[in-house]
Amino acid sequence: MLWQMALLYLSLKKMMFPLKNLGPNGLRLKIKTQYDCIAKNIITSALNSDEFFRVSQCASTKEMWDILEVTLEGTTDVKRARKHPLIQEYEMFRMLKGEIISNVQKRFTHIMNHLISLGKVFERENLNIKILKCLYRSW
Repeated sequence: MLWQMALLYLSLKKMMFPLKNLGPNGLRLKIKTQYDCIAKNIITSALNSDEFFRVSQCASTKEMWDILEVTLEGTTDVKRARKHPLIQEYEMFRMLKGEIISNVQKRFTHIMNHLISLGKVFERENLNIKILKCLYRSW
């Protein structure tokens, strides 16, 4: 892995220096193109094969980034559509009959983690009250 990174660095370094005899605009364009190429290499090296094929035909790094952002995070409409069922599941959360406390905690944490990743903010006190109210009276 280290030798691959060193090889990538050397090839990118070699690419950065043949900037002789270009005018100011040509120099800027050359540097911008080289930085775009470097950024593309960095992004594509971090992707799995499915994501790579999704963005491999993009002309610019910005285009790659936009596609990955929508694919992995979703648009605001998608986030909103995912958030509503989770909020409903949070509000209706109850301990199931015969369920052990560790499974209740796992289900509750799973819902909370998804809601937090979608931008929902909870106060610690409200979470504690919610989990205590969902337990059977025998607890």
